[in-house]
Amino acid sequence: EVQLEESGGGLVQPGGSLRLTCTASGFIASRVAMHWVRQAPGKGIEWVSSISARGTKTYTGAVQGRFTISRDNAKNTLYLAMNNLNFDDTAVYYCQTDTQRGRGTRVTVSS
Repeated sequence: EVQLEESGGGLVQPGGSLRLTCTASGFIASRVAMHWVRQAPGKGIEWVSSISARGTKTYTGAVQGRFTISRDNAKNTLYLAMNNLNFDDTAVYYCQTDTQRGRGTRVTVSS
């Protein structure tokens, strides 16, 4: 059974940092593209970042230069390092494959 479990969210002040973790099971994450998406309060799902099976990384413009996606193949785990967070980054963050999404972890940026 394919499962994705996110962790690492929390409350952080503007300018702060967090690292999100997505633990995958039931498949080999390094063989597929993996993505981070988010949903801000009252808004739809927004794509944040992807890493291809080859390791190519892409980001939406709003997080370019502040967020870094990475993968630990030995741990079958995906990460999203988030720096210089701002109020607009407040959202529930989900990791997903092309067909499956986890339950999400909440990030709140507040002073």
